[in-house]
Parts: sequence; structure tokens; C-alpha cells
Amino acid sequence: MIEQFQRLPGIGPKTAQRLALHILKRPETEVQALAQALLDAKQQIGQCSICFHLSAEPVCEICRAPSRDPATICVVADSRDVIALEKTREYRGHYHVLGGVISPMDGVGPDQLAIKPLLRRVAQQSIAEVILAISPTVEGETTTLYVGHLLKSFTRVTRIAFGLPVGGDLEYADEVTLARALEGRRELH
Repeated sequence: MIEQFQRLPGIGPKTAQRLALHILKRPETEVQALAQALLDAKQQIGQCSICFHLSAEPVCEICRAPSRDPATICVVADSRDVIALEKTREYRGHYHVLGGVISPMDGVGPDQLAIKPLLRRVAQQSIAEVILAISPTVEGETTTLYVGHLLKSFTRVTRIAFGLPVGGDLEYADEVTLARALEGRRELH
């Protein structure tokens, strides 16, 4: 059990041991409820067929919402970034989740990401702006430049401002920093 916990992100040996010992002390009904919740989530949660965000439905709640601006798409690396941006309550458009960033060292190229569906969306819909909101890491910058270059001929392409530290991840930024980064976005050149 400790080895399994250690496979989770951010869980080291001591935390894994603490979690395992905690679970062993809990009543069997609680442990069964946790195990069932994990299995249910794995079986029921998939990807939205439009934006690739996590969803229990074929089309996620954000894509279904009539109040959202259909002319704006915010491109992020993964669903954690959608959740972080939604916490700001500043952005009212749609999203597109790439499913990662270009990282040759990890064997991730453009074909492993949801870039082609993004290009189809932008080409087929009346999209006024695509906001690139990808963490400013080396891989994130590579992905931003690559995707931005592909989209420039279709629509206006902006990126979030650098209110975020270089090398940081969107999911760990506070709501105020993310809101200011969205407000200060600029044209991609």
C-alpha cells in the first residue's frame, strides 16, 4: 500500500507511510467507500468530446453553459489548469485542454497532444481570440510558441501575462495572480 501511495504526485515515503497507517486504522466501511469512490471515478470520468477537460458527461459543464463566450478559447496544458483558472471567476469563455506540453525528453511531441482538434475547432467556429495559458516552463514556452504559430493565420492569439513565476505551475498560483495574468494578456508575436 505504501508503494502505491508513493506513485501519486507529491507523495514521498513518509507521507505514503502516514496515509497507509491512517487507512489501516479506519473502519472497514470507510476504506470500502474510499476504494469504491476511486473505482467509480476511474470508470465514470472521461474527457469532454469538445475541449478534452475531465467530465462525467460526453460534453462537459463548461462547454454546455450558454452563458459562456463561444468566441474565446483558453488553451491550457491539463485539467488542473482549467480548475485553477475557474477559481478566479474572471474568465467566461471556453477552454481547450492539450493533455500536456511538448517535451521531447519525455517522448511527448505535438502528435501526442490535442493540437489538431484545437485547430479544427478554431477553423470551423467563429473564434475571435485564443488565449494561451500554459505554464512558463521551457516545455510550456515551446508549446505556446508552436501552438501560437499554428493558430495565427486563423484568429487573434494572445497569451496570459507573466504575473506567474517562470518555472511555476498554474495549479499552484493564487486566484489574484491568475486573475491579473488573464487581465494583462498580450498579443503573441
